[in-house]
Amino acid sequence: MRAIEVKEFGGPEVMELVEAPDPEPADGEVVVQVARAGINFGDTHATRDDYLAKQELPLIPGGEIAGRTPDGRRVASFVPSGGYAEKVAVPEPWLVPVPDEISDDVAAALLVQGLTAHALVHRCAQLQEGETVVIEGAGGGTGTLAVQLAKRAGGTVIALASSEEKRELATRLGADATVDSRSEDLKEAILEANGGHPVDAVLQMSGGQAFEASLRTLAPFGRMVVFGIASREVNQVDTGHLLRNSRAVIGFWLVHLVSRPDLVGPMIADLFGAVAGGELEVVVGEVYPLSEAHRAHEDIVARRTHGKLLLDPSR
Repeated sequence: MRAIEVKEFGGPEVMELVEAPDPEPADGEVVVQVARAGINFGDTHATRDDYLAKQELPLIPGGEIAGRTPDGRRVASFVPSGGYAEKVAVPEPWLVPVPDEISDDVAAALLVQGLTAHALVHRCAQLQEGETVVIEGAGGGTGTLAVQLAKRAGGTVIALASSEEKRELATRLGADATVDSRSEDLKEAILEANGGHPVDAVLQMSGGQAFEASLRTLAPFGRMVVFGIASREVNQVDTGHLLRNSRAVIGFWLVHLVSRPDLVGPMIADLFGAVAGGELEVVVGEVYPLSEAHRAHEDIVARRTHGKLLLDPSR
């Protein structure tokens, strides 16, 4: 089978298209023919081995797929790695049945980023009707879904994005206001977008100065949910600051959600149902050939992309 392999850690240039042996399923596993592999910003951390989970070489990146089993079932699944390939062996209990009305593109887009957005809005931020939420990366795969889910929950959404095109996309999806995420004074820009008032929740994925600025926009009992470190700048939180302002900082890593099928099942059902019912739009930015996985990583790191990015292993 064809696959993308990493033999040494680094940037997009370390990913090679290779001919690899077909996976041999262990007991209880099924080999899935991959129709689409999801691309996530976390994959750029995996190829550098600079994120939360330790990686081992050689590595086939990719943490989510949609495809078909040998008996013809349409399925989607998380995988620890190996998604950037034509085939992958998956434990049978991990397989999520895909309804006929859900395309392979949508199925691959609703696992990592759909569940992340759902958990951020509902379980972590616990957004309530009438509250204001700031969503960073609002033009990306997770952000575009979070904007819609927050509006669906009755929230007021302030969308942060780095280009006019992405901010227009967030507005079309329901954002009440937008802010340039590269604003010189991000704190003041967010407060101004909210009529000068502090906000109730922030979904934060970049770290660095943006983290510090966003934290200081929170009202008493406000919640910041951290779901990424795209800047690769780790922040330290002053507990005295949290006490003085009654603010909360919450971390979210999808690994812990995936280990809770009692939570994942209802979330996936809600996401698939919302898409099928026309309540939720999955924005697919681009479907790259497997052979151009390196270009996909170059584009996502350079912030040239919007929506969900996918790989087509047949090309």
